[in-house]
Amino acid sequence: MTYQDTVNWMFQQLPMYQNQGKTAYKANLDNTLQFAEHLQHPEHNFKSIHVAGTNGKGSTSHMLASILQEAGYKVGLYTSPHLKDFRERIKINGKEIGETFVVEFIEKHRSFFETHSLSFFEMTVGMAFEYFSVEKVDIAVIEVGMGGRLDSTNIITPELSIITNIGLDHTQFLGNTLEAIAFEKGGIIKPNVPVVIGETQPETINVFKALAEERQADVHFADQQEAITSYESDLKGDYQKNNKTTVLCAISVLRDEGYNIAGEAITNGFMKVVINTGLNGRWQILQEHPKIICDTAHNKEGLQYAMAQLLKEPYKVLHMVFGVVNDKDLSSILPLLPKNARYYFCKPNIPRGLDAEDLRGVFITNGFQGKAYSSVQEALSVAKQQATTSDVIYVGGSTFVVAEII
Repeated sequence: MTYQDTVNWMFQQLPMYQNQGKTAYKANLDNTLQFAEHLQHPEHNFKSIHVAGTNGKGSTSHMLASILQEAGYKVGLYTSPHLKDFRERIKINGKEIGETFVVEFIEKHRSFFETHSLSFFEMTVGMAFEYFSVEKVDIAVIEVGMGGRLDSTNIITPELSIITNIGLDHTQFLGNTLEAIAFEKGGIIKPNVPVVIGETQPETINVFKALAEERQADVHFADQQEAITSYESDLKGDYQKNNKTTVLCAISVLRDEGYNIAGEAITNGFMKVVINTGLNGRWQILQEHPKIICDTAHNKEGLQYAMAQLLKEPYKVLHMVFGVVNDKDLSSILPLLPKNARYYFCKPNIPRGLDAEDLRGVFITNGFQGKAYSSVQEALSVAKQQATTSDVIYVGGSTFVVAEII
């Protein structure tokens, strides 16, 4: 099979969460553990950092990877979802996994996948761990897909666990309260492995303290640490301030564990996240006059920060190219969105995408103004035609909307 044939086959095996949603979720680690045994446990052959959280785990993972690269380490990076190409999920020092490795890995283990009915995510995690083992990375930054306790990545014993924050997202899987979601994400806390919590929240602090005490893990609340001189970063979203605080706390813990990370590596790592890791879609300025901004914020907590920053932008008219997935809790995000904007409603091109007319209907009922378009590209094209050089166009609502315009 060609590379594209191989990726298409992977997507078709069992429902892929980013396409199908709830039907793709597996509430156990059985397949992952069986596959790890089949591969002779590649996850034991490299050191790792495990990153969970409702928002910010992608940016935090990429910042950490960039700093560790600048410190001279060979760094694996596993993240999800991808924006354009499947290979974005698996990188070493910013370079994507080769097409040949992907094709050969799937061909070699295809009978196992079919016999055991592995999901897309289970295959991908195994591939990443095998790749990092074969390539002998010094350390790998592993981002949780969803939750933590039952996520396929949760078979590693890392050097450090990180939980960025807790918000009400994926409640159909993780629970309807912050405490319940914190317990699921806290499932990545391992015995005697330090954990950094990015944000102290009244509802979750005792959950994390109890889990850490039970597992004899040192717990560090990043936002309670002594203030550190601010570092500039090429990731410009205001919300990155919290992620930077989390990363600096993590670096401090790693230094205590013997990792050699100089101040210059931290400075350069923060400033070269995009260059070093290829991260896209985080408050990314696509052009000026009119300014076009895209951001992958898609839930209440993420959009809260993004909208606050958007409203600081100078503009005559604000144009919002907006689409969501069909399981999105619109009632939680509508109050955050500006009503004095022109909306261009669209459906991301995945089965989970919410129909643009249905989305428009909800918005119109709640006092917004806008029209529905047949695609993300059409919505953006019309917004560009209608915008003047002193306007701002914002593209977002879903990672998958952003993916189509980058």
